[in-house]
Amino acid sequence: MVIYTKTKWTFGEFVLNTARSMIEVEEKEIELTKNEFRILKILGQSRGKIVSREEIMECLWDSESFIDDNTLTVNITRLRNKLEELGLKELIQTKRGQGYILI
Repeated sequence: MVIYTKTKWTFGEFVLNTARSMIEVEEKEIELTKNEFRILKILGQSRGKIVSREEIMECLWDSESFIDDNTLTVNITRLRNKLEELGLKELIQTKRGQGYILI
C-alpha cells in the first residue's frame, strides 16, 4: 500500500522523503542522488508492475541519445546497494528483456 503526503511517500516497509531526497526505514535514513531518487519514485508509483528501461530513461534524461545504456544499470546498482544497507534486499528485481519491478 502506498500512502502519499506532501513530503513523504510511504511504501509499506520504507518511506521516500521527497523534501529531503532520502529513503527512511525505521530510524535509519540514507540520502539518494537525484537519479536514485527518481528511479525509486518511478518504480514506487508503479509498484508491483514492470517498468521498462526505456520508460525510466525517458523520465531521468530528456534525450536518450547522450546516455549510455550502462548509465541506468550503474544507477540501479547503486540504489540497490543503498536499499540493502537499510535491510531491503531484493526490493528491485530485474525482469530480463522487460525492465525492473519494485516488489
